[in-house]
Amino acid sequence: MPRILIIEDDADINNSTAQYLRRQGCDCVQAFSGTEGRLLWREGGFDLLLVDLMLPGLSGSELISEIRQTRQTPIIVLSAKTELSDKVALLGLGADDYLTKPYQLEELWARILVQLRHASAAPAGERLRFRDWELNLDEMTLTAAGLPVNLTAHEFKIVELLARQPRRVFTKQQIYEAVWGEAYAVEDKTITVHISNIRSKLRPSGTEHYIQTVWGIGFKLAEARA
Repeated sequence: MPRILIIEDDADINNSTAQYLRRQGCDCVQAFSGTEGRLLWREGGFDLLLVDLMLPGLSGSELISEIRQTRQTPIIVLSAKTELSDKVALLGLGADDYLTKPYQLEELWARILVQLRHASAAPAGERLRFRDWELNLDEMTLTAAGLPVNLTAHEFKIVELLARQPRRVFTKQQIYEAVWGEAYAVEDKTITVHISNIRSKLRPSGTEHYIQTVWGIGFKLAEARA
């Protein structure tokens, strides 16, 4: 029985959608604002989210952005916006699908089934390794030389970015725009501070030197010495 969180402030749409999905065998939890949706989401246990964009308290796009910092649970956006640019922006933000209002409940159900199939087919616990590091990409956790390293979501994404292309030198701008998804401000110290914090957390494992500063350019990972 899929557990679905519906975050939609229009009571008629929310209720009719929940009633239909319950007839299909789903366990539906309803929220009528972005802030309520976030509270329910944080309780956990959902297989898929249906999210409206124009929500009171917290917008749908803000909520999706927050969720994507830690989880890859399927998200289908429900919105009255029909512009292609809006759809592209939401998919870029992390939504898995986009359905324009008014929608047919049968089509919504078909799209839900597609997303649930994709989620169930995804490899569990995908891992990325670099020297003595092991990153669990699903759980967003890092183990360094056998020790767990407690990283924030942004810190983990920085490490993941470097580990995916260990020979590449990334500029501060490239790191910021890849991790935060927004334009980099000149002279911004965010990346320097985050790299310093990551190195401090890696120090007990003796792997802080894996992150190498390339002066005047940015950062890369240090290859093992011969």
